[in-house]
Amino acid sequence: MMNAPVLRFAPSPTGLLHVGNARTALYNALYARREGGTFILRYDDTDTARSTEEFAHAIARDIGWLGLVPDRVERQSDRLPRYDAAVEALKASGRLYPAYETEEELETRRLSRRRRGLPPLYDRAALKLTDADRTRLEAEGRRPHWRFRLDGRKVAWSDLVRGEQTVDTATLSDPVLVRADGSYLYTLTSVVDDIEMGVTHVVRGEDHVTNTGVQIEIIEALGGAVPVFGHHNLLTLPSGEGLSKRLGHLSLNALCEEGQEALAVAALAVLTGTSLAVEPVTDLDALAAKIDFTKISRAPARFDPADLDALTAATLHHLPYPAVADRLAALGVGGGETFWLAVRGNLARLADAPRWWAVVEGPLDPAVEAEDVDFLKQAAELLPPEPWDGEVYTAWLSALKPASGRKGRGLFHPLRLALTGAESGPELKALLPLIGRERAAARLRGERA
Repeated sequence: MMNAPVLRFAPSPTGLLHVGNARTALYNALYARREGGTFILRYDDTDTARSTEEFAHAIARDIGWLGLVPDRVERQSDRLPRYDAAVEALKASGRLYPAYETEEELETRRLSRRRRGLPPLYDRAALKLTDADRTRLEAEGRRPHWRFRLDGRKVAWSDLVRGEQTVDTATLSDPVLVRADGSYLYTLTSVVDDIEMGVTHVVRGEDHVTNTGVQIEIIEALGGAVPVFGHHNLLTLPSGEGLSKRLGHLSLNALCEEGQEALAVAALAVLTGTSLAVEPVTDLDALAAKIDFTKISRAPARFDPADLDALTAATLHHLPYPAVADRLAALGVGGGETFWLAVRGNLARLADAPRWWAVVEGPLDPAVEAEDVDFLKQAAELLPPEPWDGEVYTAWLSALKPASGRKGRGLFHPLRLALTGAESGPELKALLPLIGRERAAARLRGERA
């Protein structure tokens, strides 16, 4: 029997999450949820110049809005001694070596290689330095950055999304794992964390495919178990432009403030760019059941906010009352499940519900045309006595139609205008019992009620 999977979402708290980040978070969290595994939220916050506590709180808020609850929360800034130990182990094994070039010197070398038709790779000049050379450079005030010496081999893995993959690390520069100021890069910290936290599956964007070959070599150099990797396609704007935290594209916070349904955002983020139908779901378990990494396209997927508008409305039309009860109460909406079932099919946003509650509760100025005054008075007189149930509207029309001689629009439209003040909306059959006989009769008589 396989052990329960462990997955992680590791955002940098340097900006607001957008729907592309949500896609990665959802794939990890929902797969762990479905398989009875563990979902870790891990803040990649070692970049102290850009990481802020404000953005860390925003990340927690935004994934909470989506309904994702981490089983563990970790901060890389709390784990610096772990990275120190890993660095010393890599130095001792000869896999981490000091390099002293400045960025300007490196760029000059890259340009030189390009002019000669060579790929702009690091030439490993630092490996040729003698102890005396290093002493001299440090006496000049230079401090080394530390590079991981790649094996220069073909690293293969079976990708959950892309199938069999190979990266030839001979085509890559030895990556810098430690900056000259002593701070650590993501390539190191992520590997150390994944090993020590027992991460079994790394699901992330396809922009990390090349990193995977490097990270597998580092994992093996540290004696860790190589996880299963999956690289999903990326979401773009309708224009094809990539999403950016820095530019605030389609941030989860903005979508929440627009009144979009979290379940609709989740469904569109997960299902867009797959061979699965994009359709509303009523809970995250239903969405988790749909995840199939083999059905994710290899091409970038366009996330259209117009599709989200439609999906938010469709989601509301399917949601059961318990899923919205607390939010309706916060909006001051009563009526319970009866009201919700009456109006949900007419909502574009949940924030539209108070409008229809106001129609039910009143007071309302009825819309009465002069030619309909007598008909509406007759309709008021024929209202059945209370108590009312769901069939009162049908019974009322059965008496009103022959008595008035009206039918079709001439029958229904004046009743709707008088009872709701609107040209269209939820079925009167559902609304009438909620409005009640007293208010209904007053409105039919043209009175504010």
